[in-house]
Amino acid sequence: MRTERCAAVVVAAGQGKRMGGNLQKQFLSLGGKPVLYYALRCLEDSAYIDEVILVTGAESIDYCRGEIVERFGFSKVKEIVAGGKERYDSVYEGLKHCREAEYVFIHDGARPFLTEEILERGYEGVREYGACAAGVPSKDTVKILDRKQNVVETPLRELVWSVQTPQVFRYELIRQAYDRLQMFDKTGITDDAMVVEEMGGHTVHMFRGDYRNLKITTPEDLPVAEQLLHEEEGH
Repeated sequence: MRTERCAAVVVAAGQGKRMGGNLQKQFLSLGGKPVLYYALRCLEDSAYIDEVILVTGAESIDYCRGEIVERFGFSKVKEIVAGGKERYDSVYEGLKHCREAEYVFIHDGARPFLTEEILERGYEGVREYGACAAGVPSKDTVKILDRKQNVVETPLRELVWSVQTPQVFRYELIRQAYDRLQMFDKTGITDDAMVVEEMGGHTVHMFRGDYRNLKITTPEDLPVAEQLLHEEEGH
């Protein structure tokens, strides 16, 4: 029986510049519902999540409250807060609102194919390691380049993973790392695991995500997501 309180911070404040158009990627229609709906539905139904903090642009708060949270009855969404200029600013705003949690799951709202299995593996991972992130082994050989695009290293493929979300942490660990980050140059910070690695001095464990757990980033991703959704609903 789980006794630890678990919160989820869902980051849905991105501008979606690579998508083109005026509608942010997390609000695009996927199967007749906003992309953001699917991650929130999984968290709402999950046995591992007690509350959700939704972080979005200040101009989107009313839309998220009325057209997503209230419309679909997401009772675990306790607060909708305005994000910051960059992703790490938005995560920090979300973390400030889940102080009673022992563990926090940080997830991208533009990743609609979150599953209970992924959440379970994240929960098991954070209990054992304190900091963990979803990911999948790279299917491709990866090359490390220098600034002139010359190959300087070819790492062993079995040691190369593509990182996803959720990334899951002991609340105290991730909050202290983000508090410390505010005193440093944030250039080059690309995910929450990196904040814990560099600001918290803590090793991050990788757990198996899912190749279907894609992030909708460019226009090419949407038809792929539609096909995945169609396959899921057909089963």
